[in-house]
Amino acid sequence: MELYCLEPDFTVKAQLDPNIFLDERVLQSLLTIEDRYVPQCSYFQRVQKDIQPYMRRMIAVWMYEVCEEEKCNEDVFPLAINYLDRFLAMMSTTKSYLQLLGSVCMFLSSKLKDSRPLSAEKLCMYTDNSITTRELLDWELVVLGKLKWNMASVIPNDFIDHILHRLPIPKDKLQMVRKHSLTFTALCATDDRLAMNPPSMIAAGSVGAAVCGLHLDHTDPRLSRDNLTDLLAKITNTEVDCLRACQEQIERVLATSLQQGQQFRQETGVRAGNKAREQQDQSSTPTDVRDVNL
Repeated sequence: MELYCLEPDFTVKAQLDPNIFLDERVLQSLLTIEDRYVPQCSYFQRVQKDIQPYMRRMIAVWMYEVCEEEKCNEDVFPLAINYLDRFLAMMSTTKSYLQLLGSVCMFLSSKLKDSRPLSAEKLCMYTDNSITTRELLDWELVVLGKLKWNMASVIPNDFIDHILHRLPIPKDKLQMVRKHSLTFTALCATDDRLAMNPPSMIAAGSVGAAVCGLHLDHTDPRLSRDNLTDLLAKITNTEVDCLRACQEQIERVLATSLQQGQQFRQETGVRAGNKAREQQDQSSTPTDVRDVNL
């Protein structure tokens, strides 16, 4: 009789351990080390000569689309963006290498966070084979060297559950708030203006935006905007004014993203009749960042 090891097609996740999220020492440890993983300067002004903010936004959106397409773990994309920002803050790079760098960052983060990491071949495919597997593997060593192999970065997602377990959120709403908060942290990762904010502040602002957006203040006065901001500031040891400004910026980013999404859908509807003729000049995968390389 032959024995087969059959692995399921779906990923089985471990349950969250409340003892970890309610232990104050764990949260304080994250708050203590988070600054090590934040770019210390605006690299567009001091380091990068060829790469502009709009190019960073384009590559970030492309990376997000690839992670969504591959159904990556929710931590893969923000961690990859953390690697991208830290690398760009240290080493001047030409725009022709930006997509290669983004691919390498996804390659590394998926190895750390996903049970089924992205393959080098698949990432090359998502670039329309504009990069080779050899280039990807060579640049993997370059990125690891520049980041000194310090890859276990603290990201906003690491704080979400710690914050949620300290808020008076109804249990039946907890998963919804968590889902919205993680969506907002991913959205923040695409915006370079938020790149230098501490991960705990991004997480707290995202949770605040999620709670306010879901109107949970109707269920508990402690979740009203002002009371919630004060509570979030205490949890993350953040200045109230700084946190309030961060949350307002996150909400503006969200509003802009929704507006752009509506505009895109309208333009897509107008162009639908010409889509067949245009496909010859367009990429068939989420890879179209060719404007960056021109």
